This record gives sequence, structure tokens and C-alpha cells, in this order.
Amino acid sequence: MALGDLLAPIGLPLLRALDAERAHGLTVKALKAGLGPTARSDAHPALALEAFGLRFPNPIGLSAGFDKNAEVMGPMLDAGFGFVEVGSITPKPQPGNPRPRVFRLPADRGVINRLGFNNEGAEAARRRLEAFRQERPAAIVGVNLGKNKDSADAAADYRIGAEKLAYVASYLVVNVSSPNTPGLRALQSVDDLRRLTEAVRDARDRVVTGRPVPAVLVKIAPDLAPADEEAIARFARDGGCDGLIVSNTTIARPDGLADKAKAQETGGLSGRPLFRRSTEALARMAALTDGAVPMIGVGGVGSAGDARAKLAAGATLVQLYSALVFEGPQLIPRILDGLARAD
Repeated sequence: MALGDLLAPIGLPLLRALDAERAHGLTVKALKAGLGPTARSDAHPALALEAFGLRFPNPIGLSAGFDKNAEVMGPMLDAGFGFVEVGSITPKPQPGNPRPRVFRLPADRGVINRLGFNNEGAEAARRRLEAFRQERPAAIVGVNLGKNKDSADAAADYRIGAEKLAYVASYLVVNVSSPNTPGLRALQSVDDLRRLTEAVRDARDRVVTGRPVPAVLVKIAPDLAPADEEAIARFARDGGCDGLIVSNTTIARPDGLADKAKAQETGGLSGRPLFRRSTEALARMAALTDGAVPMIGVGGVGSAGDARAKLAAGATLVQLYSALVFEGPQLIPRILDGLARAD
């Protein structure tokens, strides 16, 4: 048993007592220091699967937002995840929005954030991913790409991100669905998506040699109008991208939230309150694409039952993040054990 396995049950209550963003920063430092928990990602061979030209040891992944700067891919894979996704990463470093910008809703098992793509930029991520690939070349690490807040040319930003990071990525994500960068969600129009994905694919094809090219996925919001969902489904079905991630956080506030004061904070809502909305969006996109487009289901997953619901709605793979805030890293093997028993 690793030291992190012993410390995790003690550390979680202490972290909850801190400001949410400070707690996250301390968690990343602890993981970098080797204090993370351990669980085998391949403990249940029946859960292994192939998608996007990759062999996943299990279908449960860490969503973007946790490891924004590609600092703890190894420790999170060692905690049991079948894959991790880093970012969102922008071409240039940027501080994000003013603090406070992350708010826990404990009674609702939810989180609101308005971070605004705070990260150290593509060059810093490239250096870390390059070093990681020397040690673990076969590990599955997706790279979530974003645009800088002050950029006037979104396609150029996504192109730069792909140029710097495609050769160390297992797959690439065009993130146009965060609610915390002004104008970003407007890029979910099909004309804009086509321009962005073509820029990413062109850059990818020029820099990736000697190995399979990483798939290009698009991450969408759960708040799209029906006509927009239909247009994106046609775009994906016609080969405009290799897959979809459904979904990002929501700007909606469902009825019945217990923490009504924090619920009024601006930003994207994730965690349990997002589960129904994101799963319904996933099911709609699966139906609209006739099941022909691989999808990653994300939003509110906190149990094996939640993961099964995402898979039943049409997901090939499942991601989570917010539930770790409340359940801790022991959640990952619990979900895998539950999925294995269901099989």
C-alpha cells in the first residue's frame, strides 16, 4: 500500500475546509510529491476497450480541468483512471478570471467555476508532456485545446496548440464550450467548428510522424438549442471530427439546488446537478448521429450507476472530475469494481 492510500482519507476533510481553488492547488502538489493513491487501471480486463484507434485499459477517464498544466498525468493514471485529459491549454499563458472563481455546493454535490482557462501555456505543457512520454509512451493522455481570451483569431490559436502538442497527445480536443471565455460558445456554429477542426487537423498532420495521428474531438455544451445539436450531429457524422465530448458545464441552474446563494455565482455548474442535463444531451447526440460517432460522456458521474447510465445513453468512454472533490480518489476503483460486477 502506498503512502497516498493511507493519507487520502485523512486529507480529504482537511482539503474541504480550505478555499476550493487553494485545496486543488495543494492536491496537485501532493500528487507531484508522490502522495497519491494507487489502483490498477487494468484490474478488470473485461473493461478494456478500443476507441479512437487506442486501447483503453478501462472506460473511466479524468476530464479536463483537473490537470490544466499537464503536471500529474502519471499519478492520476496510477490512481486507476484508464485515461486522462489535460488542459484546457491555450497558446500563451494566462491568469484566468479574478478570484474567487471556484465554489463548492456541498449539499448538491456540485461545483461552479469561472476560472477562464487559467494555465501556463502550450510551451510549458509541451515540455512536461514530452518528458512524460519518455517514461510512459503508451499511456493515454488527451490534450484539451482552448483559445486565449484576448485572441482575435480563434483558428490560429487552436492551430498553434495542435502544432505544439499533437505529437505528444493521444487525442486532441477542440474545446469551444466553456462558458468562462467571452465568445467561446459562439464558436459551436458548424461553420466555425469546421474552420477550427480543419486548422487542428492540418497542424496535426504536419507534426505527427512515425505513429498513428491523434483523433480530433469536439467538446460541446449541454445548453445548445435543438437546431444547433442537429447541425453539430450532421457535422460529426459527415466526418468533420472524429468524436464528441458531451458535455461541458452548464450555465443553467436546475430547480431544487439547496445552496441557493452560491448557485447565483456566475460560471459553469458541474457535478451531480449536471448529470441529468448532460446525459440527456448525450442521448440526443447519440440518436442524431445514429450511434456512428464515438462519444465521451461527462457530467455528474459519481458512481458506477452513473457511468453505466452514460454508457447506456451512447457513450463509448466516460469522464469525471467534480465527484472527486466530494468522494476522493477511492471513487475510481469503486466505479471500476461496480462496472465489472455489472458485466
